[in-house]
Amino acid sequence: MSRMSTASCRLDAWRSARAVGKTGKSPEEPGPPPNGFSLLPWLLMGMGAFSNLFQGKTPNPWIGGLGIVAFNSLYIGVVFRAFVKEAREARSTRVMLISLGVVTCTLAIAYGGSWLLFFPLLGLATGAIVRGRWLGRTGIGLSVLAGLVSAVRDGWDAVNIAYGTFISTMVTAAILSLSEAVRELRAAREELARRAVEKERLRFSRDLHDLLGHTLSVIVVKSEAARRLAHRDLDAALVQVGDIESVGRQALTEIREAVTGYREGSLAMELDRARSALGAAGIDPVVRQSGPPLTAQTEALLGWVIREAVTNAVRHSGASRCEISVEGSSERVRARVLDDGRGIPSAPPSSAPPSSAPCPSPSPSSSAAGIGGTGLKGLTERLAAAGGSLEAGPGPRGGFLVTAELPVEPAELTEVTDPAEATDSAALPGTAA
Repeated sequence: MSRMSTASCRLDAWRSARAVGKTGKSPEEPGPPPNGFSLLPWLLMGMGAFSNLFQGKTPNPWIGGLGIVAFNSLYIGVVFRAFVKEAREARSTRVMLISLGVVTCTLAIAYGGSWLLFFPLLGLATGAIVRGRWLGRTGIGLSVLAGLVSAVRDGWDAVNIAYGTFISTMVTAAILSLSEAVRELRAAREELARRAVEKERLRFSRDLHDLLGHTLSVIVVKSEAARRLAHRDLDAALVQVGDIESVGRQALTEIREAVTGYREGSLAMELDRARSALGAAGIDPVVRQSGPPLTAQTEALLGWVIREAVTNAVRHSGASRCEISVEGSSERVRARVLDDGRGIPSAPPSSAPPSSAPCPSPSPSSSAAGIGGTGLKGLTERLAAAGGSLEAGPGPRGGFLVTAELPVEPAELTEVTDPAEATDSAALPGTAA
């Protein structure tokens, strides 16, 4: 069930990221459009005041007309700033909102009647701007102010104006805050989906690199052995061909497991494969294992290390002997792979193919950090994420040495999500290619 849930989550993340990648935006936009146009229709509440002004029922019409123009200009400026957080929190926006309040109070005191409906509009603009802990105090204070001004002009009708102002302030703030929160959550989900896709691509590229690099090396070595033996010992050559078939079938199974993400490495199986690969390459294998049983995750990590180191030895070392040891205690386990080959040769000229000439020897510091190529570099990151370490470099008496240490119960693995590291193909001879 857990594997099915993991696959379902990966599929959902892939679908979400694909939808976002195609359209450049979320498939659905919740809530009102994120701009000030959604709040402009409420200006129709001021049509009563405009009608009185147009019919000549308002004294000093020029003052009233200028007041309406000022109110509408400030209102439009405020509500369009409400949907951009930086603009909403700017001091100039607060000044505009206060100016809008002054104009509203002036018009309401001067004319009363339908002009009092500018207070709910002021509440709407206030709710669009003011958020957080100041919202309640601001809404109550504005409602009290609207009620007092309305009481002076129209008596008991002030209750309706005060109530309308409070409701418009609080409801507008609640709707816009909820809409903004939903958009932020949707953006966060899209980002998580994108990262999940990148993480899965990185895991897949690493698994394929480690699987195919080792498997193809074994197939090449055994094919060469079968070609050499075919003329003088057909039975021995057929044994090598059978091994090639077995390795190929196992590789298909492992690639399928890598694609679905359910591959579980076995240390004993990797040690057996290492013996077979080294023997086919004419390298004498010496394998030692001691210590308590290990967790599946620890075995898988150590199996990757042994596979990578043995692949390097077969492909690059020219060694005649390779020692593999796995030693464990109650707290930590260590794996060492040491060959007696030529180690890391000197660097090739820039004009030569990478495979035809050697590369420079790393410094001790670089060896300690894990050296070039995606193979050992990726393993260094994997072990570091699990609380372990990987060192690779010249052995104490020549050759090449890979040492991996892990706690007996490693930390939960966290993949490095830099896709560039997954596509690095400039591998050094003596490291994974």
